[in-house]
Amino acid sequence: MPESVRLIKKYPNRRLYDTQTSAYITLSDVKELVLSRVSFKAVDAKTGENLTRSTLLQIIAEEEMSGVPLFSTELLSQMIRFYGHPTQAILGKYLEKSIRSFLESEKVLHEQSLALPGEDSKQAGFNLL
Repeated sequence: MPESVRLIKKYPNRRLYDTQTSAYITLSDVKELVLSRVSFKAVDAKTGENLTRSTLLQIIAEEEMSGVPLFSTELLSQMIRFYGHPTQAILGKYLEKSIRSFLESEKVLHEQSLALPGEDSKQAGFNLL
């Protein structure tokens, strides 16, 4: 049976409501859903508009503002320049495939590290996303 998609409703007061737990949640809670690989869909409570992408972008923006950013200013500038450019769709697919390939390589390295005698994969620095 396919995994059901968790419904998160966003109200005009910007509060997020998890319909599965019947409780208000924070953006941090949504981040935990992502980290736990829980499928979810965020929608505007009034209009039903899909807000999943904007919610994920909000999480990325918050992460970029705190700690060590993943994206450099130059990379962000270059990405902005791709919007409206004929190669925009190609870049999106390329980035998605590149990240998938990176994760597959990381998985192989993790599995190989487990085969090494006396090595602890956590100490080797492998922590699968």
